[in-house]
Amino acid sequence: MKVVILAGGLGTRISEYTKTIPKPMIKICGKPIIHRIIDHYSRYGYNEFYIALGYKGNLIKDYFKKKKFNNKFKINLIDTGKNTMTGGRLKRLSKYLNEDFLLTYGDGLSDVNLKKLVNFHKKKRKLITLTAVRPPARFGFIKIKNNSVQYFREKNLLDSGWINGGFFVINPKFLKFIKDDQTFLEYEPFKIATKKKQFMAYKHNGFWQCMDTLRDKEILENLIKKNNYFE
Repeated sequence: MKVVILAGGLGTRISEYTKTIPKPMIKICGKPIIHRIIDHYSRYGYNEFYIALGYKGNLIKDYFKKKKFNNKFKINLIDTGKNTMTGGRLKRLSKYLNEDFLLTYGDGLSDVNLKKLVNFHKKKRKLITLTAVRPPARFGFIKIKNNSVQYFREKNLLDSGWINGGFFVINPKFLKFIKDDQTFLEYEPFKIATKKKQFMAYKHNGFWQCMDTLRDKEILENLIKKNNYFE
């Protein structure tokens, strides 16, 4: 099964790094996050990758050209335009995707069991399955009366709803819902799939962390160091 990684965004929320390098090349504990994502898929035997490049894609190309991977990896680096949106990038890869494939973003890590995710997708027989996760809580909950704190509790994961954690399995028939380069994958295509009852969610309660900001990067590195994820 092929793996598509969306790696072309501008990454403006973490401009401390993305002024000079693309977001997927930001190092997490000494290794670019895109490399760690590839390692995760490879652990489950998925070794054929299609990386959708855009902003500063030449730096990602240079990295994989210089990096000596063993023969089990097949990495295809595809230019999908600097200003193309997530859906458009995927649409541009249509000719390579003639059967169910895996998809993820180039800025998040998880210990999701990819074999179980794929089996779930096959069992449900819908066009698209996403991995649903609970976002890390950042704020405590307080109840105030007359300016006096009546109740305080640190938020935990159970206080939050499920969100899109990436790590999709997709039937190529879903691609017809993507109009053009300016289509956001997460907007109209997802809405259409939902309306047609072709969208499933695989709930993952384990490790997951995205890297939108500098603080997210620090949290991600601390989690990996503390729990020995991916080491």
